Amino acid sequence: MILYEYPFNERIRTYLRLEHLFRRLGELVPAESPLSHHFALVTIFEIMDVAARADLKSDVMRDLEKHKSTFNAYRGNPNISEAALDQVVAQLERNFNTLNGIAGKAGQSLTENEWLMSIRSRASIPGGTCEFDLPAYYAWQHRSSQSRRADLERWSGTLAPLAESIYLLLKLLRDADVPYKVIATNGQFQQNLPQGRSFQLLRLRIDPKLGLIPEISGNRLMVSVRLMRHESDDRLHQSSDDTPFELTLCA
Repeated sequence: MILYEYPFNERIRTYLRLEHLFRRLGELVPAESPLSHHFALVTIFEIMDVAARADLKSDVMRDLEKHKSTFNAYRGNPNISEAALDQVVAQLERNFNTLNGIAGKAGQSLTENEWLMSIRSRASIPGGTCEFDLPAYYAWQHRSSQSRRADLERWSGTLAPLAESIYLLLKLLRDADVPYKVIATNGQFQQNLPQGRSFQLLRLRIDPKLGLIPEISGNRLMVSVRLMRHESDDRLHQSSDDTPFELTLCA
């Protein structure tokens, strides 16, 4: 099954983008080639760009504190394991305190590294990191993979508290609701959202053998899904089939 996710607000959209970048970074840093490590460094710069939003850190900390209050309210419930509850609350507290201990925005310490910032300023220019533009960076790419990896781990380590908090918040959001099966009639599906709940994320799973791509739109009142097929003319055409898929609305 292929999983597609659609955020209902800008905060969750930012979390998903950061998660995507952190996962990519996690695959590139352990690699061996200079090219992989180049794109790992570019990914660090992308994370810094996304994390530069003024209220991001406070949003993450507020969400951690909100979840902590929610879980603490479950104490004394005989249907809930106190040990499991203690473990989740402790993790929320640990992430909150670690993030709170970082001065300024996530990755701000990297902006004080002039060598890194010289690469960052050139990385957005097509071909801007050639050896004649950045000979010191070219020399760094010729170091051993272990040396480059150690540098990347040191630089990305400054972003680790944000990554761990984003992973935890999205896991809690995804685990909060259960999936159910629906049918897209003639390739289309619409559903009014129950009032009184503030949904933050839509998750859609569909069988890849169907060869269909969902185009998702939504707001606080309704969600809509159109199932498209990538045809030989390299265009997307709407399916006319009645198609099952799996839907989860996470609040």
